[in-house]
Order: sequence, then C-alpha cells, then structure tokens
Amino acid sequence: MEDVLAVYARPYDPARPVVCMDEKPYQLLDHVRGPIPARPGRDACQDSEYIHCGTCSVFVWTEPLRGWRRTQALSRRTRIDWAGQVKQLLTRQL
Repeated sequence: MEDVLAVYARPYDPARPVVCMDEKPYQLLDHVRGPIPARPGRDACQDSEYIHCGTCSVFVWTEPLRGWRRTQALSRRTRIDWAGQVKQLLTRQL
C-alpha cells in the first residue's frame, strides 16, 4: 500500500500522468407512489416501496494532480465494455 501512496505523492509530470479508474454498478429505482410534499404542520412523506428499473454501470477516470476527470454511464458492464473504456482513455486526446 505504501508503494501506491508514494505514486500519489509524486509531483505532477505531464509525461507520466497518474490516472485513477473506478467503476460502480448502480440499481435504477423509481417510486411506486409519488412523494407527498410538506405543508404547514406536516413533514413531507415518502413511501419506502420502490420499483426496480434495471441497472447501469458508471465509469470514472481521474487525473487528480491535473484536475481532470471523465465519467460515463453504460447500461451494462461486460469485459468488452471495460476494455472499450480503457481504449478510449488511451486513444483520446485528454
């Protein structure tokens, strides 16, 4: 772990960028019934019942020392999708 932290502590060098990647699957949910807005003397009410509307995968690439990031949400996550994200990172002008 110390080796990784040492990489993050390096000074910024455009010839050797430190790029971080993360991906996260998300469940897409919706309310069965719409929330009831607050009114005088009553708090807003929201039902805990929900409808499952599928999933998506969010990819995040960041170069923290440069202040750059890129995010993309995809409707699925396969090995080919992940490889496509890496290919975009390596071939696109940042």
